[in-house]
Amino acid sequence: MSQAGSEANIPPAAQQIAAAIQAAPEERRDGAAVLGYDGEGKLATLRKGTNDLICLADQPGDKSFSVACYHKDLEPYMARGRELLQQGIQGKARNEYRWREVEEGKLKMPREPRLLYVLSGSGFDPASGTVKDAYLRWVIYLPFATPESTGLSTSSAPGKPWLMDAGTAGAHIMISPPKK
Repeated sequence: MSQAGSEANIPPAAQQIAAAIQAAPEERRDGAAVLGYDGEGKLATLRKGTNDLICLADQPGDKSFSVACYHKDLEPYMARGRELLQQGIQGKARNEYRWREVEEGKLKMPREPRLLYVLSGSGFDPASGTVKDAYLRWVIYLPFATPESTGLSTSSAPGKPWLMDAGTAGAHIMISPPKK
Protein backbone atom coordinates (compact mmCIF):
# COMPACT_ATOMS: atom_id res chain seq x y z
CA MET A 1 0.00 0.00 0.00
CA SER A 2 1.17 3.49 -0.66
CA GLN A 3 1.43 5.95 2.17
CA ALA A 4 -1.91 7.45 3.10
CA GLY A 5 -2.70 11.12 2.92
CA SER A 6 -2.41 13.80 5.54
CA GLU A 7 -3.32 13.38 9.19
CA ALA A 8 -6.54 15.34 8.62
CA ASN A 9 -8.15 12.64 6.47
CA ILE A 10 -7.18 9.61 8.55
CA PRO A 11 -10.20 8.35 10.49
CA PRO A 12 -9.81 7.63 14.22
CA ALA A 13 -8.57 4.13 15.06
CA ALA A 14 -11.97 3.07 16.43
CA GLN A 15 -13.64 4.01 13.14
CA GLN A 16 -11.00 2.21 11.08
CA ILE A 17 -11.46 -0.90 13.23
CA ALA A 18 -15.26 -0.77 12.95
CA ALA A 19 -15.03 -0.47 9.17
CA ALA A 20 -12.29 -3.08 8.66
CA ILE A 21 -14.03 -5.87 10.57
CA GLN A 22 -17.13 -5.57 8.37
CA ALA A 23 -15.37 -7.86 5.88
CA ALA A 24 -15.19 -10.70 8.43
CA PRO A 25 -17.98 -13.12 9.34
CA GLU A 26 -19.97 -11.49 12.14
CA GLU A 27 -19.12 -14.13 14.75
CA ARG A 28 -15.37 -13.66 14.13
CA ARG A 29 -15.16 -9.87 14.12
CA ASP A 30 -14.49 -9.27 17.82
CA GLY A 31 -11.36 -11.44 17.82
CA ALA A 32 -9.79 -10.19 14.60
CA ALA A 33 -6.54 -8.25 14.61
CA VAL A 34 -6.79 -4.97 12.71
CA LEU A 35 -4.14 -3.19 10.68
CA GLY A 36 -4.89 0.43 9.90
CA TYR A 37 -3.23 3.80 9.60
CA ASP A 38 -1.59 5.91 12.28
CA GLY A 39 -1.54 9.71 12.41
CA GLU A 40 1.30 9.82 9.88
CA GLY A 41 -0.53 7.57 7.43
CA LYS A 42 1.70 4.57 8.09
CA LEU A 43 0.30 1.09 8.43
CA ALA A 44 0.15 0.05 12.08
CA THR A 45 -1.52 -2.52 14.30
CA LEU A 46 -4.66 -0.83 15.62
CA ARG A 47 -5.87 -3.87 17.54
CA LYS A 48 -4.27 -7.18 18.45
CA GLY A 49 -6.34 -10.24 17.68
CA THR A 50 -7.43 -13.30 19.63
CA ASN A 51 -8.42 -15.45 16.65
CA ASP A 52 -6.84 -16.32 13.31
CA LEU A 53 -8.10 -13.32 11.29
CA ILE A 54 -6.30 -10.13 10.34
CA CYS A 55 -8.39 -7.28 8.94
CA LEU A 56 -6.99 -4.43 6.89
CA ALA A 57 -8.59 -0.99 7.15
CA ASP A 58 -9.56 1.12 4.18
CA GLN A 59 -6.68 3.20 2.86
CA PRO A 60 -7.36 6.85 3.71
CA GLY A 61 -7.28 9.41 0.97
CA ASP A 62 -8.59 7.40 -1.94
CA LYS A 63 -12.12 7.67 -3.30
CA SER A 64 -13.02 4.00 -3.08
CA PHE A 65 -13.84 1.96 0.02
CA SER A 66 -12.25 -1.46 0.36
CA VAL A 67 -11.43 -3.51 3.44
CA ALA A 68 -10.26 -7.08 3.74
CA CYS A 69 -9.85 -9.82 6.31
CA TYR A 70 -7.67 -12.86 5.86
CA HIS A 71 -6.28 -15.84 7.73
CA LYS A 72 -3.16 -14.94 9.73
CA ASP A 73 -1.14 -17.57 7.83
CA LEU A 74 -1.42 -15.31 4.76
CA GLU A 75 0.20 -12.35 6.53
CA PRO A 76 3.77 -12.97 5.30
CA TYR A 77 2.45 -13.06 1.71
CA MET A 78 0.24 -9.99 2.20
CA ALA A 79 2.94 -8.04 4.05
CA ARG A 80 5.42 -8.77 1.27
CA GLY A 81 2.90 -7.51 -1.26
CA ARG A 82 2.56 -4.24 0.66
CA GLU A 83 6.35 -3.98 0.91
CA LEU A 84 6.75 -4.44 -2.84
CA LEU A 85 4.12 -1.75 -3.48
CA GLN A 86 6.15 0.62 -1.29
CA GLN A 87 9.08 -0.13 -3.61
CA GLY A 88 6.97 0.73 -6.66
CA ILE A 89 6.55 -2.89 -7.78
CA GLN A 90 2.92 -3.49 -8.68
CA GLY A 91 0.52 -5.53 -10.78
CA LYS A 92 1.72 -8.73 -12.39
CA ALA A 93 5.37 -8.03 -11.52
CA ARG A 94 4.49 -7.85 -7.81
CA ASN A 95 2.70 -11.19 -7.97
CA GLU A 96 5.48 -12.87 -9.93
CA TYR A 97 8.05 -11.57 -7.47
CA ARG A 98 6.17 -13.11 -4.53
CA TRP A 99 5.50 -16.37 -6.36
CA ARG A 100 9.18 -16.76 -7.12
CA GLU A 101 10.05 -16.07 -3.47
CA VAL A 102 7.55 -18.73 -2.32
CA GLU A 103 8.98 -21.25 -4.79
CA GLU A 104 12.53 -20.46 -3.59
CA GLY A 105 11.49 -20.92 0.05
CA LYS A 106 12.18 -17.26 0.88
CA LEU A 107 8.53 -16.36 1.53
CA LYS A 108 6.22 -18.42 3.70
CA MET A 109 2.88 -19.38 2.15
CA PRO A 110 0.49 -21.99 3.54
CA ARG A 111 -0.04 -25.04 1.33
CA GLU A 112 -3.57 -25.62 2.64
CA PRO A 113 -6.56 -23.42 1.71
CA ARG A 114 -6.76 -20.02 3.44
CA LEU A 115 -9.56 -17.50 3.04
CA LEU A 116 -9.53 -13.79 2.23
CA TYR A 117 -12.72 -11.73 2.49
CA VAL A 118 -12.86 -8.50 0.46
CA LEU A 119 -15.60 -5.94 1.11
CA SER A 120 -15.95 -2.89 -1.10
CA GLY A 121 -18.56 -0.18 -1.40
CA SER A 122 -19.12 3.52 -1.83
CA GLY A 123 -18.24 4.32 1.78
CA PHE A 124 -18.55 3.49 5.46
CA ASP A 125 -21.14 5.16 7.70
CA PRO A 126 -19.61 5.28 11.19
CA ALA A 127 -22.92 6.28 12.79
CA SER A 128 -24.70 3.11 11.64
CA GLY A 129 -21.61 0.92 11.33
CA THR A 130 -22.57 -0.09 7.80
CA VAL A 131 -20.94 -0.07 4.40
CA LYS A 132 -22.88 1.76 1.69
CA ASP A 133 -23.43 -0.28 -1.49
CA ALA A 134 -21.62 -3.22 0.12
CA TYR A 135 -20.18 -5.91 -2.14
CA LEU A 136 -18.49 -8.90 -0.50
CA ARG A 137 -16.39 -11.42 -2.38
CA TRP A 138 -14.30 -14.36 -1.25
CA VAL A 139 -10.84 -15.50 -2.27
CA ILE A 140 -9.62 -18.94 -1.24
CA TYR A 141 -5.84 -19.18 -1.58
CA LEU A 142 -4.82 -22.65 -2.68
CA PRO A 143 -1.16 -22.45 -3.76
CA PHE A 144 -0.23 -24.35 -6.92
CA ALA A 145 -3.84 -25.44 -7.56
CA THR A 146 -4.72 -26.23 -11.16
CA PRO A 147 -7.96 -26.85 -13.04
CA GLU A 148 -7.04 -30.55 -12.91
CA SER A 149 -6.52 -30.58 -9.12
CA THR A 150 -9.67 -28.58 -8.37
CA GLY A 151 -12.09 -29.22 -11.23
CA LEU A 152 -12.52 -25.45 -11.58
CA SER A 153 -12.48 -23.37 -14.72
CA THR A 154 -9.95 -20.57 -15.18
CA SER A 155 -12.63 -18.42 -16.85
CA SER A 156 -14.53 -15.96 -14.70
CA ALA A 157 -18.31 -15.67 -14.73
CA PRO A 158 -20.49 -13.67 -12.31
CA GLY A 159 -21.61 -15.76 -9.36
CA LYS A 160 -19.48 -18.78 -10.26
CA PRO A 161 -16.26 -19.87 -8.56
CA TRP A 162 -13.19 -19.94 -10.77
CA LEU A 163 -9.45 -20.48 -10.41
CA MET A 164 -7.18 -17.47 -10.84
CA ASP A 165 -3.39 -17.65 -11.28
CA ALA A 166 -3.60 -21.44 -11.69
CA GLY A 167 -0.43 -23.40 -11.03
CA THR A 168 1.32 -20.56 -9.21
CA ALA A 169 2.11 -19.99 -5.54
CA GLY A 170 -0.66 -17.39 -5.60
CA ALA A 171 -3.35 -19.65 -7.09
CA HIS A 172 -6.73 -18.86 -5.61
CA ILE A 173 -10.41 -19.57 -6.06
CA MET A 174 -12.44 -16.43 -6.71
CA ILE A 175 -16.08 -16.31 -5.63
CA SER A 176 -17.69 -13.05 -6.74
CA PRO A 177 -21.47 -12.83 -6.47
CA PRO A 178 -23.25 -10.92 -9.23
CA LYS A 179 -23.42 -7.21 -8.41
CA LYS A 180 -26.88 -5.82 -7.69
